[in-house]
Amino acid sequence: MMTTDVRCDGDGVDGWLCTATVSDSGRTVSTHRVHVAPEDLERLAPGTEDPTALIEASFAFLLEREAPAMILRSFELTDIGRYFPSYETDIRRRAGR
Repeated sequence: MMTTDVRCDGDGVDGWLCTATVSDSGRTVSTHRVHVAPEDLERLAPGTEDPTALIEASFAFLLEREAPAMILRSFELTDIGRYFPSYETDIRRRAGR
């Protein structure tokens, strides 16, 4: 079973740099760095001050569509929508927004 462990560092001014580690049965499969801008967090998860849950949901979205090795190692959160146009609508639905 795939799991994703997320750790985000940063502040609400310059954004956050999140590290997402994807594991399968306790074995690390891949590690990714995702930058989250404050305006993207507000748009995708209004009222949220920490992007951790958003990154977890975003990786669940990605892993439903592609293997961990296919996910970019480093990217801006908004890059997901360039590859998967349904991302923003889907991620808001998952968050109940």
